Amino acid sequence: MSENQATEERVLPLLVRPSAEGDVPAMLAIYEHHIRQGEPDLDAQFAMPEPLHDEDLKRRRKNMLRRRLPHLVAERGNMVVGYAYAVPFRKRPAYRYAVKHSIYVHPGHLHSGVGRALLPALVEACAEAGYRQMFAYVDASNVASRSLHEAFGFRLVGVLEGVGLKFGRWTDSLLLQRPLGAGADSPPDYSRTT
Repeated sequence: MSENQATEERVLPLLVRPSAEGDVPAMLAIYEHHIRQGEPDLDAQFAMPEPLHDEDLKRRRKNMLRRRLPHLVAERGNMVVGYAYAVPFRKRPAYRYAVKHSIYVHPGHLHSGVGRALLPALVEACAEAGYRQMFAYVDASNVASRSLHEAFGFRLVGVLEGVGLKFGRWTDSLLLQRPLGAGADSPPDYSRTT
């Protein structure tokens, strides 16, 4: 792709929508790029013993949707250029109203507004589903990701020192948090989440 084509693609409007099974190959390609070359998140900081396969990602996606957890893609010019999802913060029932999330952006579309479109859509979907707190783990050296999260109401609540081994070096992770809906100011609607 020429530089002009890449620039033209980056100015096309973004559509954020729920992911579909047909999006899995594009999501897998984005994820694998970040694992092998990019700045992976906390869940992706260790070398995978085997590559992730389409069926693995399809199964994960279905499990999230079954639990009413959002799984979104950003599309630009009929091409998936990013995706985002939320998973339970912890497995124990006491934490069932808290989620953590991940956002992955196609390497050719970094810094083009994809994260700025996905993050508020994910926040809104989680709040609508009845969740009350959202967490993000951000590599301490990833200033752009921290700035993005802070722009959407996340605040620093902790630093996890030397928890990741990425590309042969130890890394720190920032723990960011924001309330969803009424946050901790009132009891939840117990019928909304599982």
